[in-house]
Amino acid sequence: MSNSNIGNKQPSLRKPVVLMTMGSQERKGHDYQVMTHKYITPLVDFAGCVPVLVPTCCGVEDLQTYLDMADGVYLTGAGSNIDPALYGQENQTPGKGQDQNRDLFDIPLVKAAIKRGLPIFGICRGMQEINVALGGDIYQKVYAEPGFNDHRENPEDPVEVQYAQVHSVKIKPGSWLRETLGSDQIRVNSLHGQGLRNLGAGIEPIAHAEDGLVEAIHAPSLSPFLFAVQWHPEWQAANNPDSIKMFQAFGDACRAQVRKSQVKQHQAA
Repeated sequence: MSNSNIGNKQPSLRKPVVLMTMGSQERKGHDYQVMTHKYITPLVDFAGCVPVLVPTCCGVEDLQTYLDMADGVYLTGAGSNIDPALYGQENQTPGKGQDQNRDLFDIPLVKAAIKRGLPIFGICRGMQEINVALGGDIYQKVYAEPGFNDHRENPEDPVEVQYAQVHSVKIKPGSWLRETLGSDQIRVNSLHGQGLRNLGAGIEPIAHAEDGLVEAIHAPSLSPFLFAVQWHPEWQAANNPDSIKMFQAFGDACRAQVRKSQVKQHQAA
C-alpha cells in the first residue's frame, strides 16, 4: 500500500455517544439525579451506543457543550409529569410529582438537537417532552377523557404484571415504523396516565392504541431520525424482537451521525 493511500485511509468508526438526561428524586432529605438501569442497558446492548448521563439540576448553561460531544439524544420515561404551564394549561394532577428542572432542560435540548440534525429517541415522558417542545399539548388525564381507555398500571401489582403487554397498537401502513418492525400491529405494555393531545409542528403519528390515542410519532421533516413511543420498549428488551429493532434503528441513525462527523473532520484535516 502506498503512503498516499495510508494518508487517505478513513478512520475506524467509533461508538456513538448518546445523551440521556436524568431526573430529580428526593431520598431522606437529599436530592438525587437518577436514571434506571432498564433504560441504559438496551442503549448499550442493542443500539451499540455509549450513554452519557446528563444532570438536569444545573440549568442549560452547558447545554451546547453536552451537544458538542453527542451523536444522539435519548429521552426516557420518568415518574414525573411535565409542568402543564409549559403547554398553556392549569395543573389537573396536583398530587402527581413534577420535575421542572428536567422540563426546563429537555425542552431546549429537543430544539437544539433538531437544529443540529441529531437523532432523537423518546420513550413515554420523552415523547411528551418532544411534543411540548414543538408546540403541542397533552391530555393530563387520559383516563377521564371520553372515548379513551385507562392506560395506567396498577401500582399494587408486581412489576412484571405492570409491564405486561396489555393492548395492541396499530401501525400506520407505509410508515417508517411499519417497515422497521415488519408488522401492522403489535402488543405493548401501558403505564401512563397522560398522552398526546394536539401534535406539535412537524410531528406525524405513526401508531395508535385501540382507542385512538397516539402511541408513536416521528418527524421526518425536522430530523433524519426523530422517533418516540408512549409505551416502554426498554422493559426486558432482550425478550422483545420489536424493542430490539427499535433500539437497533436508533443506533444505526447515531452511527450515521458519527460517519457524517468523521467525514467533516477528515475533509477539514
